[in-house]
Amino acid sequence: MRQLRQTPSQTVGPFFAYGLCPQQYDYELTSLFTPAAAAFDAIGEHITIVGNVYDGNGQAVGDALIETLQANAEGRYVQSVQEAQTAGFTGFARSGTGTDPELRFIIDTIKPGCIDAVSAPHIDVIVMMRGMLLHAYTRLYFDDEQALNTTDPVLAAVPVTRRQTLIASRIDGISKPTYRFDIHLQGSAETVFFDL
Repeated sequence: MRQLRQTPSQTVGPFFAYGLCPQQYDYELTSLFTPAAAAFDAIGEHITIVGNVYDGNGQAVGDALIETLQANAEGRYVQSVQEAQTAGFTGFARSGTGTDPELRFIIDTIKPGCIDAVSAPHIDVIVMMRGMLLHAYTRLYFDDEQALNTTDPVLAAVPVTRRQTLIASRIDGISKPTYRFDIHLQGSAETVFFDL
């Protein structure tokens, strides 16, 4: 029996699933990027980032797309395709929320290093979904980097009461280091988004 798949709606999307990460959604097209930013042999501490995107009613969104961009373990961004192939690290990942039973995005990568003397390890995050005419930009920091987080100029520019929305929490009891990072689009727990 043939499985029915998503098709374009009459509003905005959901084009993301089959347009930007078709292999994740089991389409017969090749994805340029996958939910893995690092191959198994890439240098650095291998981690997983998992989370949900929540709408203003607190419901998990099933057709969001998350993109991440980050530096490598030494704090350097990938400069070429050849460098990415040699290192086994692209620094970029893309994950949809529609194929996970819990509507989560799951990114496999390595923990980034500091890009300079004052910045804490972080990952840039882009959120796209149906109904959003413009994508939203945010950042992910790590709760086990508290000392470095206090020196980060971007995090310091965020009001103290809202900084926690940018901090991913390490989940204990899992063999591979895993961080939980939920994104709230609206409401009292709204994630801090940046105007770029």
